[in-house]
Amino acid sequence: MEDPVFSQGAMGIGVAVNPSSDNVYAPVSGNVTMVAATKHGIGISTAEGRDILIHMGVDTVELKGKPFKVLVNSGDEVKAGEKIAVMNRQEVEANGRLSTIIVVETNSAERKDKPELSQNRDC
Repeated sequence: MEDPVFSQGAMGIGVAVNPSSDNVYAPVSGNVTMVAATKHGIGISTAEGRDILIHMGVDTVELKGKPFKVLVNSGDEVKAGEKIAVMNRQEVEANGRLSTIIVVETNSAERKDKPELSQNRDC
């Protein structure tokens, strides 16, 4: 991953996914806690207390939300697998950015039951 904040685990334990479509789905069930003003990030808190960040694209803040359509609002309840956003991958990539979606558990450092991550993990 080319983003040092995420690749070095500064935000928490996570995975990077190269999407096969423009649709973005909730990786977990929970409460939407945040939608970035630039629409590139969505936060979800699970019933178990895990705080999940879905970050659409790499270095996409500068795109000012243009390639993103967010389908949820702060306070909404979502189910795992529910469509929560649409990212125009072609537009992201035309602006010289990666369309990789990063999913991070931002409070993973607080947990004692952290899983070990492998470089080669099927998702």
